[in-house]
Amino acid sequence: MNVLWAPWRMDYILGPKPDECVFCVPDHDGEDAERFILYRGVYCYVIMNRYPYNNAHLMVTPYRHVNCLTSLAPEEAHECMDLLQRCVEILQDVFKPHGINAGLNLGEAAGSGIAAHIHFQIVPRWNGDNSYMAVFSETRVIPEHLRSTYDHLKPHFDALG
Repeated sequence: MNVLWAPWRMDYILGPKPDECVFCVPDHDGEDAERFILYRGVYCYVIMNRYPYNNAHLMVTPYRHVNCLTSLAPEEAHECMDLLQRCVEILQDVFKPHGINAGLNLGEAAGSGIAAHIHFQIVPRWNGDNSYMAVFSETRVIPEHLRSTYDHLKPHFDALG
């Protein structure tokens, strides 16, 4: 039998579930490393997905609690797009993916796990990254611990200023 380790999952399984929206973050940056927040802009921020589809799965979300793309103010929408572009550049530079999935699911029926607060997904992909595991075992393999990925990416986001 093969064993796949995902030690961060136990925190979620046994830990308390937040009553508040996980995308509504405090104004201060004192919890950013714990929350895996990589960058704070004026209207939006970049955060790592704590339960990623693939290694270095990032999200861009506005600070303001909105549930639809059409609810974003122009400056929020522009900063979201700017941050999506920066995320793609940084992921290409640091992890050299063969491709990237980027998108937004609006509403629960569209597949959004947290429909009340929009968030854009940026998922790097490599040829053969999930191999047969996802098909036969319904298992994903994340090759690097979340903290290591955060430590690799953080200096690149700090350089954005």
